Amino acid sequence: MSELNTIISQTTGYKKSRQATADYLLIHPELLDDFMKICFENQNPDHYKACWAMELIALKKLDYLQGQLSLICSKSKTLTNESAIRPLSKVIFLLIEAHYKTSKKEIHFSEEQRQELIEINFDWLITDTKVASKVYAMRSLQLLGKEYDWIHPELETILVKDFSTHTAAYKSVSKHILKKIK
Repeated sequence: MSELNTIISQTTGYKKSRQATADYLLIHPELLDDFMKICFENQNPDHYKACWAMELIALKKLDYLQGQLSLICSKSKTLTNESAIRPLSKVIFLLIEAHYKTSKKEIHFSEEQRQELIEINFDWLITDTKVASKVYAMRSLQLLGKEYDWIHPELETILVKDFSTHTAAYKSVSKHILKKIK
């Protein structure tokens, strides 16, 4: 087992542990490609732990992931573990948010990648994923809908239809998103 695999396997849910893994990757950029592959290896029992660290990397140094956009966009739909999807949905939201910031463009998605992100986020929104992933998906779609005018009507339909069946957190964000898109 490689040192990277050992570090990931020893990562725990504690913030300090997850941050130590993320910090290790930040000071060893040569390992980023291998690390990102682990994030999307469903058969790896620790892949979700790598996703935890990816979220912290994104929060600290988002542009570090620019070279990984193709992998993120093409492989996100393959993940099935909720513990991997939740941090990934946040990472994708942060990346999309950075893409649409006008002041400084540190993240650049291609047209094809944006289409993949639309599909991924709608899938997370309409399937049986946890609320946190759905919340990041609706926020991502709200931003993408500023460029693609068909998204907001679809998003509104889903949010209104699903409103009564979800948690208070879902309802709160839904109301906020619905106000923004009207």
